[in-house]
Amino acid sequence: MEINSQMIREIVEQVMQGMQVPEQSKSAQPVNTGHPMTLVEKGEAVLGNRADEVVIAIAPAFGKYQNKTIVNVPHSDVLREMIAGIEEQGLRARVIRVLRTSDVAFAAHDATKLSGSGISIGIQSRGTTVIHQKGLPPLSNLELFSQSPLLDLAAYRAIGSNAAKYAKGESPTPVPTKNDQMARPKFQAKAAVLHIKETEHVVPKAKAVEIDVKFN
Repeated sequence: MEINSQMIREIVEQVMQGMQVPEQSKSAQPVNTGHPMTLVEKGEAVLGNRADEVVIAIAPAFGKYQNKTIVNVPHSDVLREMIAGIEEQGLRARVIRVLRTSDVAFAAHDATKLSGSGISIGIQSRGTTVIHQKGLPPLSNLELFSQSPLLDLAAYRAIGSNAAKYAKGESPTPVPTKNDQMARPKFQAKAAVLHIKETEHVVPKAKAVEIDVKFN
């Protein structure tokens, strides 16, 4: 079957319609908005001078133009759990927003250069996540979590914990990942739409921004 622009347009329209809640049913559907969170931009991110920090690099739209992952996990809860995972290992989490790219690998790679420990976590708005280490090429990494539909809050907490262990010089067991062969075809169109919406907020050549996270 030939795939043309008209077919792609129809698929995208169907996905967007599926993402919207009809006005008459809004009040009847429970909405998981997560814990309240405020992200305050505090200027250009600089090189950290603490060896006990892990930098979390959020994508351009994360928590700002998009507020939940591809499976509707609130960004506020994702960030809360990831930070908790880092802190339970006795380390400090530092959050930056990478603006120049929507690619999670390159965002995490940029963050390693600003991390005092050389360890970073990159996360896209749809939930795709990676643990990266300074000195590795952008497309190499310590752990990659590419199937965002299968990531829950327990996984994000474990990702934070493992990143902290790498920062301490340990060699942790990789975070267990679920495997569902149907996840990719089921969410492929929605993933494409979310990535397009993320990329709309990319600012070429822009410097990363320091983020102060406040959980209300």
